[in-house]
Amino acid sequence: MTEKLKFRDPKIAKKIIARTKSLASGYHKFCHVCGTHEWTITHYGLRTLLPENIDVIAGPGCPVCILPAAEIDEAIWLALNGVTIVTFGDVIRVPGSESSLQEAKASGGDIRIVYSERDAVKIARREPSKDFVFLAIGFETTVPTTAVEILNKPPKNLTFLVSHRLIPPAMELLLGIGDLNIDGFIAPGHVSTIIGMQPYEIFPKAYYMPTVIAGFEPLDVLFAIYMLLKQIKNGEAKVENEYTRSVTRLGNIRAQKIVEKVFKVVDGHWRGLGRLPLSALAFREAFEKYDARRKYNVKIKSSRDLLPGCQCHLIMIGKIVPTECPLYMKICTPQAPKGACMVSNEGTCRIWAKHNFVVKIT
Repeated sequence: MTEKLKFRDPKIAKKIIARTKSLASGYHKFCHVCGTHEWTITHYGLRTLLPENIDVIAGPGCPVCILPAAEIDEAIWLALNGVTIVTFGDVIRVPGSESSLQEAKASGGDIRIVYSERDAVKIARREPSKDFVFLAIGFETTVPTTAVEILNKPPKNLTFLVSHRLIPPAMELLLGIGDLNIDGFIAPGHVSTIIGMQPYEIFPKAYYMPTVIAGFEPLDVLFAIYMLLKQIKNGEAKVENEYTRSVTRLGNIRAQKIVEKVFKVVDGHWRGLGRLPLSALAFREAFEKYDARRKYNVKIKSSRDLLPGCQCHLIMIGKIVPTECPLYMKICTPQAPKGACMVSNEGTCRIWAKHNFVVKIT
């Protein structure tokens, strides 16, 4: 049996679920903050296997979904003013205030899809007469790759529109929502490979909130839920690491140092959620020459994160599920997304839609 199949073993899953049921006294609501966790939970039907008194909600763990309209508008402004925008494929369909990068491309903007920052560097070197901007998005997982390319001194005709965000501040935001009543966090595995366990310590220490870092296979998620319940039963609140095969206590120290050298932590806007303190990254002074906003003096009008009726902001904090949004699978579909949650494969709405998931979870 391969390593991957071990973490999908139905016999082990049944044993974990049986133990979970034995621990689950009273109602408990757990929140994950990762689009891949939501895919695993939905794809393998894990919610249907759990006791009725255990609920798992989705937090703002999709980097494409939380990208504010203003930063899409900035990229569109650049594209329509002669700058070539280079970014990841799912970003071009994310709605800005009035349109998307895909629509800007149809209007004549030069917008290109790449798989990595390194691809953007290669393109810029091949076409030295053109100006390029890489729209850099993602959580702590992808920030080091952006920082590395900047430290490697990319060509002068390439700058960066940085839209990176940090996960722990978003988790803390959720705890400030009084009627959400979260009983524990399932922390994202990919992010944690970079930042380690320490940034989550605030949750048990300040909020007495059990927190478990989990991997992405079905058994990873089920183990994490069991570990959270065990903490609650024992009257404990601590950070535990289920994903020990990839995550260490200190994380990737080399990557952390690279990021810290290039970027500083600042306040940041999240789509539909407002301004979160110390949740975004900006260039340090020594690297501001790579900042596209400064180079091109980017200016946009006031932005609009949500179309009328769109409930993405409530879905991203687990207040409602996609089927409770009035636009879901009516005028907002994977083929014609109106909200950011329907664009990316990590968006909760798109995950549910792709799995034909229409049953409301209570």
